Amino acid sequence: MEKPHKEVELNRSLGLWSALSLVIGTIIGVGIFVRQAAVIDDAGSPTAALLAWLAGGLLTLAAGLTIAELASQIPSTGGLYAYMEEIYNKFWGFLSGWMQIIVYGPAMIAALGSYLAILLGDFFHINPFWNIPIAIGAVCLIGLLNVFPNRYGAAFAIITTICKLVPVAALIIFGLFFGHANALSQSINHVHTTAGGFGIAMLATLFAFDGWILVANLGGEIKNPKKMLPRAISLGIIIVMIAYLLVSFGVLKSIGGEKVHELGTAAIPYIAQKDFGVLGGKILSIGIIISIVGCMNGKIMTFPRIMYAMAKEKQLPFAKQLSYLNEKTRTPIFSIMLTLVIAGIMISFFDADRLSELCIFTIYCFYVMAFVGVFILRKRNPKQKRVFSVPLFPFVPLVAIGGSLFVIISEIMSDPIGVVCSLGIVALGIPVYYFEVMRKK
Repeated sequence: MEKPHKEVELNRSLGLWSALSLVIGTIIGVGIFVRQAAVIDDAGSPTAALLAWLAGGLLTLAAGLTIAELASQIPSTGGLYAYMEEIYNKFWGFLSGWMQIIVYGPAMIAALGSYLAILLGDFFHINPFWNIPIAIGAVCLIGLLNVFPNRYGAAFAIITTICKLVPVAALIIFGLFFGHANALSQSINHVHTTAGGFGIAMLATLFAFDGWILVANLGGEIKNPKKMLPRAISLGIIIVMIAYLLVSFGVLKSIGGEKVHELGTAAIPYIAQKDFGVLGGKILSIGIIISIVGCMNGKIMTFPRIMYAMAKEKQLPFAKQLSYLNEKTRTPIFSIMLTLVIAGIMISFFDADRLSELCIFTIYCFYVMAFVGVFILRKRNPKQKRVFSVPLFPFVPLVAIGGSLFVIISEIMSDPIGVVCSLGIVALGIPVYYFEVMRKK
């Protein structure tokens, strides 16, 4: 007698350390190493810059704690896509997922791949002609790792997170204990004439904190996600916030705000060579390369899960293929491959940085809707027992909503053309959604 076919499911094998490493790994990319001067220039002084990092961290923590409550109630694969579908309807869930899988996710992966190729080229003195092949090759190698069972990608996330924290720790330790500059000095010449203001400085830090929500895409692969996801999101954001503050203070203590302003993006490489010599510069470059690789791994591991979840709901063309899980690895190999193909096209023909920036407006629009969703679910299910409740309700969700509205308004004011393009990208998904819905009827 033939045995009934057992449906292949995602492997629920990721524990707290894996989830925590993915949160930290997908947040800490290259921003903390290159954004120090930009934040100081916009804020107008070292003290204001540190306050901007703190404010950005607190807003991100408020957002993370709010999403953590949703994650504890909707521990499904797809993260934001699943929350939007559950709280509102399939239409809004589809649009949030569409934007992430078609442009936002692949563009972020492509941008990381392109920057990694530049750093590798500088480190090994490779002709810039090879930047695009190196970028595509790096993306494909990390993608290949994630075709294997998720424990390999998770282990890689843990290793790269530990490695990327080494240069972070070095900057903190040498700055705090061996730096002699006045970290909080207000005497920075010529900054105020070009300063964008405290709000713009805080906006820059919010982008440096972006990526914390991606671990929620793995809700179907995390052990006891109702408890683990809130812990990983909240603890990961707190660790990153403290690290960012200490790195910024350490940098200011090492060379002072005036020198940071003068050096711009070269401030941290300058500190590395000053404190450790030429070897220090090389070590820092390796640390940044590992940081980018780890960040890319987290994004390649998480974004295809949104595509898989949408395909499983038959909301995408070729849904059968995109929702396929390999029986041995239990990973959505076709969703991963398509994500890599889109990223490769972006590396070859588009400005991936600009494409990812275009989606900031819409991702924050969906963030606001998700934060409001906490109030909706509490009203809809007043007697439901929650494994995790956002602390200081309703203050914390209101802070998250206010912070996201600040980003949205800032984007509208600073990049209206980009906002229109961003909305256009989302609008392209509407006919796809209705075509798939009508086809199923």
